[in-house]
Amino acid sequence: MNKMRTVIAFTFMNKVKTKSFVITTLVLALLVSVGLHVPYFIDRFTGGAEPSQQQIGVVYNEQAELAKSLEAYIEKQPTEDYKLVPYENADEAVLRQAVQSEEIDGYLMFGQSAEGSFPAVTYTSESGTISPGLQMTLQAALQNVKAEYLTKGMLSEEQIAALNAPVQLGVAQVSTGTAQAEGEKAGVFNYVLVYVLIILFFMTIMMTGNMISAEVTAEKSSRIMEILITSVSPLAQMFGKIIGMFYIGLLQIGIFAGVIALNISLPYNRSVLADFNLNVSDIRVEVLVLGLIFYVLGYFLYATLFAAIGSLVSRTEELGQAVMPITMLSLAAFYIGIFSLSTPNSLLMKVSSYIPFVSPVSMIVRVGIGSPPIWEIVISLVVLVIAIFVFGWLSAKIYRTGVLLYGKRPTFKELRKAMKAYKI
Repeated sequence: MNKMRTVIAFTFMNKVKTKSFVITTLVLALLVSVGLHVPYFIDRFTGGAEPSQQQIGVVYNEQAELAKSLEAYIEKQPTEDYKLVPYENADEAVLRQAVQSEEIDGYLMFGQSAEGSFPAVTYTSESGTISPGLQMTLQAALQNVKAEYLTKGMLSEEQIAALNAPVQLGVAQVSTGTAQAEGEKAGVFNYVLVYVLIILFFMTIMMTGNMISAEVTAEKSSRIMEILITSVSPLAQMFGKIIGMFYIGLLQIGIFAGVIALNISLPYNRSVLADFNLNVSDIRVEVLVLGLIFYVLGYFLYATLFAAIGSLVSRTEELGQAVMPITMLSLAAFYIGIFSLSTPNSLLMKVSSYIPFVSPVSMIVRVGIGSPPIWEIVISLVVLVIAIFVFGWLSAKIYRTGVLLYGKRPTFKELRKAMKAYKI
């Protein structure tokens, strides 16, 4: 154990002091800070000024009743982004001149209506386009005017408003019967937390896993391994490197978490959260705890395989091709998790919850966004732990054998024969 602690400390300090680690960490921390300040930068570059009120002309002409109803409806709405400007008996030339002189941004004109039908409405502007926000506002207003026009006073204003109001569809769980709307705020934070954990898992696997295999291969190719193996056993070296790299990953995560917390605590970022009525305390503790457990277990599963592969390669030039299968497994886990965020309880996610190489990401998604039963979480954890012991034992035998095999990569038959000579 003392020798393993020495390997852990050496691996940790050796990597932390390198320029590549410092520069990479600083660059990523800077990118995180910039990303969190994007809303603030947008507000600063736009000057923080209130958007100018759009002037929309309404032609009365032959449909004065409809035009007055539309104007009355718009005036009752809380929005101040649009204002209707009435034009009585205006012809096309006058309206065109008003648009070109920027007196109005565009104008609405009602067409002829057949008996018992609502007339067509046309919006004319200089560019021939309409913004999505204005289009939605005018469509909602015209829908109300249409209902009032077709009912001819048979319904009150309250009844017309109720008729045009969108139907609210609530969502509830069968197990609890409580509306999901009550946990909507927590769901936003949990969604973000799940997304961050998936990204961290993939980045950690790619960065630390490749560092483990690269370091083992470099020591082997430079023949330093022959000296190290006389004082430290191969198993102590392998697990010491894995745990040392794990501490490096935790250090980076701690730095990024501190950067995120510092940026969120700034006054203008706190006001953004307040505008959305969100609070960090809305995060469910079980999501954070279980997410970190699956994250740690998934790391150790992949790290043992990276160490084993690194021990089989004699030259660093061959390392990229050798670790390609493990890279593809981690990519598969990443894409399954990312593309299943909207369907956490799908059959694919349920099946992948019991596949060790994919289950860390799948269960992070299911626990954070879905609602898996407790027994499925327990079984997934048990399968993952068993897989770690099995592949850890296998990787230890491969590592013990591979660090002393030079030249071309051994075949499976040669490797199996060599592994039988050593007992773990």
